[in-house]
This record gives sequence, structure tokens and C-alpha cells, in this order.
Amino acid sequence: MGILQKIVRFLTSLRTAIWLLLALLCILLYGSIIMPLREEFQGLHMAPLFQWLAESPAGVTWWLWATIGVLSLLTANTLFCSVESIIKKSGTRNMLLVLSPQVIHIGFLFVLLGHLLSSYGSFKATAYVTQGTVLPLPNNESVVFGEIHADAGPSGYIADWSADIRYLKGGGLSRMDVIGPNSPSFHGGFGIYIKTVEFRPFPVALVELSRDPGAIWALVGGILFLIGMTALLVLKIKRERPSG
Repeated sequence: MGILQKIVRFLTSLRTAIWLLLALLCILLYGSIIMPLREEFQGLHMAPLFQWLAESPAGVTWWLWATIGVLSLLTANTLFCSVESIIKKSGTRNMLLVLSPQVIHIGFLFVLLGHLLSSYGSFKATAYVTQGTVLPLPNNESVVFGEIHADAGPSGYIADWSADIRYLKGGGLSRMDVIGPNSPSFHGGFGIYIKTVEFRPFPVALVELSRDPGAIWALVGGILFLIGMTALLVLKIKRERPSG
């Protein structure tokens, strides 16, 4: 058997998928134990994954590189198994039952793609702002914060808050918006979130600026995964239901 045939056989094997999933589980279990014990991981959520990996010592990050390697093999295994399944079962009477698992696989791959894009190009930063604060955006625009509002509840504590913002481009007004706790503002691929406010001695808001280029792909993957699971379940029930 040639080397190419051995590779194809390896990538189309269900046993390969099981061993890869077991390896992934062991690696992630190790990571969940080691991460709280090492201070190097404290900055992981503030930088893109691959940027953080490049700046961190290999003795700390080896298990993350191993995770990426296993996920890459699992992705190849998923693709090869899906193609093989479609080729072998093409022409069968119930093609929907054949294609439903492949839709699940495609959804899984889209989720992985979303995380890959986020690992390369995500961005997150926090800042305290007051009325008149100007924050530059990475896309050569800027955002100006206006008045900060707050509503107090019956007990006297702040129950809701918001802030007026304006986007500037080339020195001119591009757009106006209002951000609240559950109402961020999205513009130019970035999201602006208001976390909390303080009014002593003057209004100050804690805001977060973030960009997640993989979010839409992960959402598409989740939707496809749900569609595939639902279709597979319905078709299985319909096939197993006794006639009459």
C-alpha cells in the first residue's frame, strides 16, 4: 500500500476521529489544570491567540500548539470522512438522511473557522471615559463620548445607564449612537460596550472596544449544526416509526 493510500485511509478512519478526540480531551484537561496556576495566562483573553502564542515561551504554550495540531488533523478527518460518505452513499433512496450528518460536519468546520479567524484578528481593549473623551479606532476613525446617563431605582442604586457616542471619520461626523448595558454599538467591524458607570466626583464610564472577525462564521456554523441535528433526528424518528 502506497504512502498516499495510507494517509487517505488514516484520514477516513472513524478510529482516527476517536483517538483524536481522546487526545484533545486529555490536552484540554491538562490545560484547564495548568492555566490557573501560571500567571502567564492572565493576558491570554486580552490579545489574539496567535499573537499571544508568539510572545510566550514554548514551555508554557506547548499544549495549545498541540491542541491546534490535533484540531487540524480532526478537521482533515472530518472533510475526508464527509466526502467518502457522500461518494459511497450517492444514489441512495434517502439522500437527506445521508446529507444531514454532513451538514453537521460543515457546521463544525465553520465553528472552527470562526475561532481560527478570531485567533488571528481579534482585538479587545478597555478604557475609562468621560464626556468629551475621544478614542481612536484601529480603522483610522475615532469615537467621541457625549453625555453619560444613569437611572436610579427605588432603592437609590443605579439600575440602568447609557452614553451618547459619535463616530468621526476624516474630521467629519460619520454616525451617532447610544450604548447601554445590553445595547452595544457596532461600527466598522468593531463593537463598543459600556460596562459600568460612576458619578463621584464626575460621570465616568468603563467601556470595552472589541473586534471578533470570526463571530459571524461561528454563528453560521452553529446554525448549520442545529439544522443538521434537527433534520437527522426527524428523519431517524420517521424511519423508525412503524407504518400505520
